[in-house]
Amino acid sequence: MKSVLLYINDDSGLDARYQAALDITRALEGHLHCLRPDPYRPQMAFDGVTGMSVMYDISKYTSKADLLLKTEMEKRLTGEDVPWDYQETNAEPARGLARNSALTDVIVLSSCSGIKDNTLPLGLLGDVIFNTNVPVIVQPDSVRKFDAAGPAIVAWNGSFEAGNALRAAVPLLELASDVHIVVVEEEKRHDLPPLDASEYLSRHGIKSQIHELAADKSSVEAILLSTVDTLNASYMVMGAYGHSRAREFLFGGVSRKLFWDCPVPLVVAH
Repeated sequence: MKSVLLYINDDSGLDARYQAALDITRALEGHLHCLRPDPYRPQMAFDGVTGMSVMYDISKYTSKADLLLKTEMEKRLTGEDVPWDYQETNAEPARGLARNSALTDVIVLSSCSGIKDNTLPLGLLGDVIFNTNVPVIVQPDSVRKFDAAGPAIVAWNGSFEAGNALRAAVPLLELASDVHIVVVEEEKRHDLPPLDASEYLSRHGIKSQIHELAADKSSVEAILLSTVDTLNASYMVMGAYGHSRAREFLFGGVSRKLFWDCPVPLVVAH
């Protein structure tokens, strides 16, 4: 895990994403790739009356804003101790990130913890997680760090998605002070017991503890959030969207609720 892709956009989560990406890049001795996707960069449009024209007003405004953002970010990056590059692409965010993910090891995005009525982060998270094979750091706006050396939780339900997230997170888990595999008992049973996950980590030299918790009347996400607090975890690894995105959007789901409410960064994969 050496290539870290940071989503650049002038929003409420940028500072938190930026600091988390720097921390991860330093911890892994990697390279930080900053990507600014913008669907409104100068482009050509055709109509039957005037022929070819340019979306001048929109492109002029966004080009000016992009230049200011690039200047600010490059000034900040110049003072950091990590190798980096900055790229702009003419694409909407999810498509731009997907296009640039082929040679990326991890993508840093924001959670939905900022403006509560803003659904854009949730849509972006879903699109990127479903359309790439890269793990995603989901960073809360209020957390301006990623403590790779702190305690880590692996939310384990034995699913294919949980296995993908666990494998992807190994380079980070190797740096964690403690690794806790947390299982919340559900009626739905999956193929991989937590002991299999612990044995897998042991082959990478990672010691782990298994915590099996009863759901009782509490929701799975409520128990996970409580466990984050109890174990003083720095981040949580989890599989995302075990159900379809449509079902999670309509009826809720663990992934969706943690994207809104988790107070620590998530490391997720589908």
